[in-house]
Amino acid sequence: MKKIVYLSILIFIGCKNRTNTEINMHQNDNVKIANKFIDAFYSFNEDSLKLSLSYTEKSDPSILTILYYQKWAECGNYEVLNRYDCIEKNDTLVMCPVKVKDDLMKALQLDLNVTDTFHINIKNRKIQSIQTSSNDPDVYYEAKDWIKQNRIELIENPCDYDKEVGPTPCECIKGTIKGLTEFKAYKEFQENQ
Repeated sequence: MKKIVYLSILIFIGCKNRTNTEINMHQNDNVKIANKFIDAFYSFNEDSLKLSLSYTEKSDPSILTILYYQKWAECGNYEVLNRYDCIEKNDTLVMCPVKVKDDLMKALQLDLNVTDTFHINIKNRKIQSIQTSSNDPDVYYEAKDWIKQNRIELIENPCDYDKEVGPTPCECIKGTIKGLTEFKAYKEFQENQ
C-alpha cells in the first residue's frame, strides 16, 4: 500500500512539473512573440510590422493605431535608447517598455527621454491586440492643448481621424513638433515679460 501511495505521489509531482514546464514554455513563447513585434515596430518597416501582426483581426482598431504610430515614430525621429525586458503580466498580456529619444521632447527643449510601453495581448501564440502608454510629462499635454487653442491649423487636417482618408502621421507629427516649438517660445516670452 505504501508503494502505491508513493508511486501516486511521484506521478502527481511529475505531472505537476510537466505542467509548469509547459506553462513556462508558453510564457517564453509570448515574450518571444512580443520581442519580435518590438523588433518589427522599431525597424520602421511597415511590411515587417504587418507581418508580425498577420494573425490579428484586421478590423481591430488597435492594429490600425499601431501602424499609424509606427509612421509617427519614424517621422518624429524616435531613437531607441533602451529596450527593457518584456514582462509577462499574465498568460495573455506582455508589457514591453522602450525608452526613446524623439523630436517632440527636443522641440520642448526638455532633457528627457520618454518610455513608451507596449501592452501586447497574445492568445494561442498570436497577437490579438496592442495598446500603448507613455510617461510623457505634463508640459507635453499642456503644449498640445495650447496648439489646439492657438495653432489648430498645424494639426487640424493632418491629425484628423474623422476625415475620409484618415490622418497622415508624418504631417501630423511635423505639425505637432512645429506647434511644440512655438509653445516653448511663447512660454519663454511670457516668463521674460
